[in-house]
Amino acid sequence: MHLTSRAFQEGKIIPSLYTCEGKNINPPLEFSGVPKGAKSLVLICDDPDVPKTRRPDGMYDHWVVFNMPPDTRGIPEHSRPPGIQGKNTNGDNQYTGPCPPDREHRYFFKLYALDRMLDLAAGATKKEVEHAMRGSVIAECELMGRYEKNKGY
Repeated sequence: MHLTSRAFQEGKIIPSLYTCEGKNINPPLEFSGVPKGAKSLVLICDDPDVPKTRRPDGMYDHWVVFNMPPDTRGIPEHSRPPGIQGKNTNGDNQYTGPCPPDREHRYFFKLYALDRMLDLAAGATKKEVEHAMRGSVIAECELMGRYEKNKGY
């Protein structure tokens, strides 16, 4: 299974359009190689580089989407994906772009193919989604991008 974006390549800089310094819209994502036995897809975007002084777990969840149809082949730029939106760290059921407070951070877009649908309501947290999908992941992949806020010099 593969997860790519026309906006940035693996390990490269996420354009500011998709961040708090731009329009804060989701980047376009493309999915391929989803296994035939998949019943649903889950997409999670998170940042594990948050200062522990800001968040003790060092994690910020930017996007949680679950129960996407297995024939979904991507998510267009600035769009609401099919499926159910979970809650991000801001408490919103939508994408929130990179906005690192201190330095360059890594942003992991993770795609999971599951052998079932998840019995969760809209607004489920990443932790709840990850717990519910245990034992049901049949394939996974990720795309990592980096971002650092413009320091103005």
